[in-house]
Amino acid sequence: MCQEQNCNCKKPYYITTAIAYTSGKPHIGNTYEIVLADSIARFKREQGYDVRFQTGTDEHGQKIELKAQEAGITPQEFVDGVAAQIREIWDLMNTSYDKFIRTTDKDHEAMVQRIFKKLYDQGDIYKGYYEGLYCTPCESFFTESQLVDGKCPDCGREVQPAKEEAYFFKMSKYADRLIEHINTHPEFIQPVARKNEMMNNFLLPGLQDLCVSRTSFTWGIPVSFDPKHVTYVWLDALTNYITGLGYDCDGNHGELYQKYWPADLHLIGKDIIRFHTIYWPIFLMALDIPLPKQVFGHPWLLQSGGKMSKSKGNVLYADTLAAMFGVDAVRYFVLHEMPFDNDGVISWELMVERLNSDLANILGNLVNRTVSMSNKYFGGEVRDGGVGAQEDEDLKAVTLAAVKKTEAKMDELRVADAIGEIFNIFRRCNKYIDETMPWALAKDETKRDRLATVLYNLVEAITIGASLLESFMPETSAKILVQLNASKRILAEMDEFGRYPSGNKVTDKPEILFARMEAEKVLEQVESMQAAENIEEEGDAGEEAKEAENVIDIEAKPEITYDDFARLQFQVGEIIACEAVQKSRKLLCSKVKIGSQVRQIVSGIKANYTPEEMVGKKVMVVVNLKPAKLAGILSEGMLLCAEDADGNLSLMVPEKEMPAGAEIC
Repeated sequence: MCQEQNCNCKKPYYITTAIAYTSGKPHIGNTYEIVLADSIARFKREQGYDVRFQTGTDEHGQKIELKAQEAGITPQEFVDGVAAQIREIWDLMNTSYDKFIRTTDKDHEAMVQRIFKKLYDQGDIYKGYYEGLYCTPCESFFTESQLVDGKCPDCGREVQPAKEEAYFFKMSKYADRLIEHINTHPEFIQPVARKNEMMNNFLLPGLQDLCVSRTSFTWGIPVSFDPKHVTYVWLDALTNYITGLGYDCDGNHGELYQKYWPADLHLIGKDIIRFHTIYWPIFLMALDIPLPKQVFGHPWLLQSGGKMSKSKGNVLYADTLAAMFGVDAVRYFVLHEMPFDNDGVISWELMVERLNSDLANILGNLVNRTVSMSNKYFGGEVRDGGVGAQEDEDLKAVTLAAVKKTEAKMDELRVADAIGEIFNIFRRCNKYIDETMPWALAKDETKRDRLATVLYNLVEAITIGASLLESFMPETSAKILVQLNASKRILAEMDEFGRYPSGNKVTDKPEILFARMEAEKVLEQVESMQAAENIEEEGDAGEEAKEAENVIDIEAKPEITYDDFARLQFQVGEIIACEAVQKSRKLLCSKVKIGSQVRQIVSGIKANYTPEEMVGKKVMVVVNLKPAKLAGILSEGMLLCAEDADGNLSLMVPEKEMPAGAEIC
């Protein structure tokens, strides 16, 4: 990358993700970010950069303190467990980060205290009182005018009035300087829509001073000169990008900081763009250090048209998806399905469709056919027969053009488009097979050299495509190259077509890269898996319930109207037959008579009832619940139970004798 001749030094490139909040297990939407960052980091390495890739966890705050209390453990124990889980998922997804920072790391905490003191000493931080509306999950204060329908504008939850002594940062002092920087550095905030949002909604109307300490909870980094205060989330969390490099506020910086700062790219979700493009650059201005070169606010990966959340029950997890489809298939999906500046959508059905059409058919079938034909016609030997045709030139042109286009798209962070360019190579290869018809050439001995040329061109094009694919699907890339007996091609070696060594032999045992799947069977497995998870969660909830004078308090659900209630149909049912579900520790399958009908209902009550005990009972049934498969068995309703603090279940039965089918109202 150096301009000087004969110099082997590499230009540094520093990329970071937002640090994941340790309130719970990250879903696939959270995981998308680390996979996206990994693909960029890997490609930058391919371009010859000396890449530093940092990720980690954000571990302080009131929400963590409350969750630890609920779990009956210390906050440190709580975040240790969640941080380990997050890192495990990042590793599962084969991400090549260089540094995993935790905001409970002692060196980070010590530097945050020194940064706070420095900003206070130079007059950028002052003590005052904060009074406003506070959202605990978001750990943010809002004014009445900022609320949406009286609730938090970020998460939609309830806010509570709060007043407490706090330290504040003088944001307005640096606002004009930041506006000028954004106007003179159009690449600073990407996509452009995010820049317009920050300017029009926050900077131009005028910035309020920012609360940077709290006294209403203790799980945070204490302010060194006023220990009843703890450093508020953003001054703690955002500084990880420099403390992880060895920044020192007295100027005695570590080698990594001197080499890699300013960051080339902060990759974050669009929901935290304000904190990274307003708060963070102003903190840096106050510290008199350079601003990051670019902040990219990526869109969300949505499930069923909405943002994923446990409360909505629409959460998908990377480990679950990887167990079903494989790590590289999940990587491909989340990268391929996310537009540059619009939200993407994920579903089980779409995953199966992409696996079958793109991975199994376009890519996997291509590699398998090429290796198989090379073995069938030439004993695995791949040689250039020197007999060309017009379709060869088009294949070569498409392949070499895709290399340049992929690099151009990656320079613009258009990762989905870059993957599309790579798959254009594979699509062109499949078309090339249809055009040249190797099976027909093989029938004519005089066309043997032409057949050899065709197979050589296929192997060469696939080698280039597989090498480009490494940044996005590293395991798949390696498997393809092994089958072709090819070394991974670096970008500098993709400037011409024909570098595959003539005479090489492909493997004699081609491997199926991606097996086709049936959507119906996948959905059946998902339903069975989710049913088991739900039953397990219900048991866990019972174990965690509080006991007080033989009563239990449970979390209140949102209020409903009578019309909501009236949509549910409850009837008395009589159990006329019951048996245990094979290979299940929890499920019983009952035949329930409801009026003149008999329904099959699967229930997770095996630990509390035997099949023999169930027969003859009159029970309360939800009869208009949409049928679902549990452990592969159709369930056409739900038996209602009460649950105690130990997780024991008791069927709800009528106090007096009632006929099967009687309405419960």
